[in-house]
Amino acid sequence: MSAEQRAKELGIEFPVQQPGYLNLCVRSGNQLITSGHVSDMKGILGGNLTTEQGYEAARQCAVKILQSVHHRHGTLDGLKLLKVLGCVYSAPDFIEQHLVINGASDLFHKVFGKETDGYHARSALGFAALPTGAAVEVEAIFEVK
Repeated sequence: MSAEQRAKELGIEFPVQQPGYLNLCVRSGNQLITSGHVSDMKGILGGNLTTEQGYEAARQCAVKILQSVHHRHGTLDGLKLLKVLGCVYSAPDFIEQHLVINGASDLFHKVFGKETDGYHARSALGFAALPTGAAVEVEAIFEVK
């Protein structure tokens, strides 16, 4: 089954995107590079939000990334995920950023394959604040095979 088919089976839809202030996904050579995509969920991990809620927020970011990549490339097929950067709005003593960003990585693994095209390098970092008070922001780099 293709990445596109797996995404659709997971209930991911690909609505038409209108141009905005920034380009959500650019192509440079054989790479697709996304802007940071923020969660609709607002709040501080380790404050008013749990790790489990953060996991869902990171998954939501990954869905938005897939939608932007699909809009730019026309399909999710023929892509390899190279790198994910996950940013977590964190309380000073919160240390589970990696578990939060697993929400994005796990979705990418389901769509592209955990040991194949979805096997990626990753950073998961804590921040004192994120734009709009978002709980999580994620960006990614894909290779067009």
